[in-house]
Amino acid sequence: MRVVGIETEYGITDPGNPGANPILLSSRLVQACRVWSGNSATRWDYGGEDPLMDLRGMRRERRYATADLLTDSPEYSEANRGVTLRRRRGSWEDPAHVNAVLANGARFYVDHAHPEYSGPEVTSAHDAVVWDVAGDRISAAAAAQMRADGDDVALYKNNVDGKGASYGTHENYLVQRSVDFDDLARRLTPHLVSRQVVVGAGRVGLGQFGQQAGFQISQRADYIEAEVGLETTLRRPIVNTRDEPHADRRRWRRLHIIVGDANSMEVPTFLKVGTTSLVLSAVEAGDERLDVLELADPVAEVSAVSRDLALRYRMRLASGESATALEIQRALVTIARDYVSDEADARVIDRWERVIDALGRNPFEAARDVEWVAKLQLLGRMRERYAVLDADGTMILPDWDDDRLQAADLQWSELGTGLAARLSAAGAVERIVSDADIERAMTTPPSTTRAWLRGRMVSQRGDVVDAASWSTIVLDRDSEHGHLEVLTLPDPLVTSHHLVDTLLAEAGPAHTPTRD
Repeated sequence: MRVVGIETEYGITDPGNPGANPILLSSRLVQACRVWSGNSATRWDYGGEDPLMDLRGMRRERRYATADLLTDSPEYSEANRGVTLRRRRGSWEDPAHVNAVLANGARFYVDHAHPEYSGPEVTSAHDAVVWDVAGDRISAAAAAQMRADGDDVALYKNNVDGKGASYGTHENYLVQRSVDFDDLARRLTPHLVSRQVVVGAGRVGLGQFGQQAGFQISQRADYIEAEVGLETTLRRPIVNTRDEPHADRRRWRRLHIIVGDANSMEVPTFLKVGTTSLVLSAVEAGDERLDVLELADPVAEVSAVSRDLALRYRMRLASGESATALEIQRALVTIARDYVSDEADARVIDRWERVIDALGRNPFEAARDVEWVAKLQLLGRMRERYAVLDADGTMILPDWDDDRLQAADLQWSELGTGLAARLSAAGAVERIVSDADIERAMTTPPSTTRAWLRGRMVSQRGDVVDAASWSTIVLDRDSEHGHLEVLTLPDPLVTSHHLVDTLLAEAGPAHTPTRD
């Protein structure tokens, strides 16, 4: 059982005003989410955050940090927590720091120029999908609320804006701190580079600005520029080194993976989390079979693999030999099979192997499971529809820089009404979870992690909860003196706490928040 979580930054725009300020749009979306939730949400507790600590054993000085690294807020620093958290909800908020901790244990907030849904901690790939899709539907519901309030907005679950900017879908994995970080990065990197053939979302355009016509496997590939590093928006690394475990630092690391794509289909999300978790089990065990897969130049191979739609490109290994992405994935399946611990892991292996086999026979056989293939197939049909005949009667397909194809690439990921959503509604792609599970997860936290405590306190004891974070719940039970209690939850797997249990019992039976 591994604790995992997914963060998604959504593309956001006002269809009637393309020049609208995305920070203000994102702020209004989070505020609309609070209304949608029936105000069953609380603020974020920034106390204790330290985004400048590096897994390589150093800490970057704040004066040398770029803005993207400062995910803590000086206003809500540890030193100021006792003062600033006394300000009651409803007071003025900086639009760039609007937050909502939701009843399902997630965080919905403004992250620079994007709204971000950070899903609650879960313990399986299946549950990662459930609460990830729940985040999409919460975001869509917030957008509907925003429109009802008179503001138009469109949301996209993608990673590029077509103008050179990229925003992330980040994965988080709790990993044993006893594992040497250099070994972890070296042994995991071949999987992160090669897995895109299984879980890539597909993209129209080559290069950071899409300046070359073409279609590629991954949305993020052209933006990866380093093997390891602390940054997330400049010189983006394959393996991020931020050392913020949100857990007992003596036991755990939180491995923050930023190389992955935003997926609008469920199977890629399931495999992205499930396969990476199994490979990490092999890394934690010190499995030396991983060493033969080490790449000679992993950064260059990320984009090379992404542009190889035939899946025949051979990456150069550190040993001097070569292997395709599919060959590396097959080798990893063999290794990962030895670390299956339950039926949930077995389902990951089964789906992983079936997808690899289908891709090996003919990529289009995997269109129901693999997002980049499904997108390529749909856009390929559009190219045929838009084809024209030349003077000799030869069919001329539009190139990939055709405005209609670029628009369709964007429409693929639009929440609720996009092309991917339509394919799913039509039964044209495989599902992993049920709509009933997703609906429940929109207002209910996972029962296997501390999110169970956080989410229920937010929904049932909002009268005493002043703020919360991944590892804390801040209580304000002394309204006369303004004294705060900070409950720390360093074990992500804890689902019971004597004080929290008592407070919840005082609230009576759980209820679903009222929403307009």
